[in-house]
Amino acid sequence: MRIASKAKNHFITGILVTFLSLSLPTCVFALRGESDQLAQLLGEARNEAGELARDADETESLVRNDVSWQTHAAMLDSVKEHVNNMGRIIDKLTATRSSGSELQEQAVDRILPLLKELAANTTAAINYLNQNQSRPIGQPYTQYLKANAETAHQLASTVSSLFEYEKTRNKMGELMNKMGELKNKLDQSEQ
Repeated sequence: MRIASKAKNHFITGILVTFLSLSLPTCVFALRGESDQLAQLLGEARNEAGELARDADETESLVRNDVSWQTHAAMLDSVKEHVNNMGRIIDKLTATRSSGSELQEQAVDRILPLLKELAANTTAAINYLNQNQSRPIGQPYTQYLKANAETAHQLASTVSSLFEYEKTRNKMGELMNKMGELKNKLDQSEQ
């Protein structure tokens, strides 16, 4: 009875390991070091994109309050700094893009257009403010701010999804390695 139970457990473990090995990309195991770096960069990008979205919201809300153009300028500088920080993170991802994983390529491909849009809107809002040094409440300034807030939230959501996917992928790789170790132990115990 005990031998039949061991054989059954070994058979089930073997099927699971085989199924998961075939259903997951092999890069889960092979690119562990690169995957750690990617997870770190995506974590940095997630944090920066979250701060960017909060600052973009706050900048947009300034239009509804009676604040000076200098306050708007200070908030736009903060948004600009977050955009620049995201640019530096993208540069790091891009530098290793060709030798990186498919996810790394997707991260650059998805984040870069949003970042370019944020940079263009932020620059346009700053230029508008520099030319109109009064309390900015009219068009097109408010459109730049609204577009920035929307794009910043889209960027934060995209980066967060990529980060969570990478974390899950890493966890699956760890579980697959543990299952492989378990299968090897079962194989050894049967010999």
